[in-house]
Amino acid sequence: MNIFLPALPKVINHRNREDEMCGRGRCTLRPDDIPTACHRTTAPTRLLHVDRYRPSHNVSPGFHMPVVRREDASESEGHVLHCMKWGLIPSFTKKTEKPDHYRMFNARSESIDEKASFRRLLPKNRCLVAVEGFYEWKKDGSKKQPYYIHFKDGRPLVFAALYDSWQNSEGETLYTFTIVTTSSSSTLQWLHDRMPVILSDKDSTDTWLNSASSFKSVLKPYEECDLAWYPVTPAMGKPSFDGPECIKEIQVKAEGNIPISKFFSRKGGEGEDTKSGHKILSLCHEPVKTEQTTKDLSEGAKTEEGESDLKSSGSSPQNVTKFTVKREYDAISSDSKPSLGINDQVIANPPTKKKEKAKNADDKQPTLFSFFGKR
Repeated sequence: MNIFLPALPKVINHRNREDEMCGRGRCTLRPDDIPTACHRTTAPTRLLHVDRYRPSHNVSPGFHMPVVRREDASESEGHVLHCMKWGLIPSFTKKTEKPDHYRMFNARSESIDEKASFRRLLPKNRCLVAVEGFYEWKKDGSKKQPYYIHFKDGRPLVFAALYDSWQNSEGETLYTFTIVTTSSSSTLQWLHDRMPVILSDKDSTDTWLNSASSFKSVLKPYEECDLAWYPVTPAMGKPSFDGPECIKEIQVKAEGNIPISKFFSRKGGEGEDTKSGHKILSLCHEPVKTEQTTKDLSEGAKTEEGESDLKSSGSSPQNVTKFTVKREYDAISSDSKPSLGINDQVIANPPTKKKEKAKNADDKQPTLFSFFGKR
């Protein structure tokens, strides 16, 4: 007996943009400043579709962003500042298919030469993406707290990226790019296990754009100590939320009302936020020191020394405590206690006689057994 089941509708699983690294960025740079940020100052730079660029504090896949790539001519040493959409659409995608920019907005460097979508782009389609910072979410159960990551000195971050072109059914050509990611640095693992490939100098950007063989050498975590981060409002999780409020620092408290900033190192004095009254957190390994901790340690050391002295002298801490209390009581009460004369001292001694008298009269006083009969 054959049983025919109805065909189930195909469910497209769109990856949560906050689960990937890096899926949000901030780019309010002027187009003229982007080639300089990418260390492209010697060769001429041509502008292409720059009018589509809209500066934003909250850039997500599907947005137009200016990227720096090489000229198509092999003999040319010039570069192109080309505005493309973030989120790669491979050229072999069907012309009738609706582009999904969230499918490939990142490319893992470990498998970049294995997947067909990226492998064929490595020889000639490498590019640079400049941003002022990027956002990443810290997971805490069902909650997610976004953090803004940037350079301490405010200079732009330059990411390694790949681009491609695709033509739809109407004959329009769409240029898109993907940001290359690598394993997280040792100082950023608390936040996420992935991070974008950051190219911090001219040598690394030259290698990524122009080298035919050694470009893989730059695909590594950024381990320098000049990155900083701080928590920002969860409202920026919506792509429509834009403006300076996206990068405004907020206070985040961990369990037990302990500020989460206590668990991480802090940035130098130049990063102090005068409005919030606390410092921006950085990605450097520095011991967290507070006056309270130092005081507690010193008091603990004194206590241990005091206990060792007591043990060596044969006295217990309890006896010392009682002696101290008694001495303080005598010192306090001596001011209010009147001086005793000779007669007063004689009167003060009778309690001993009263006790002896009570002892002698004890035989005449009835006891508890006198109220009961003898067996």
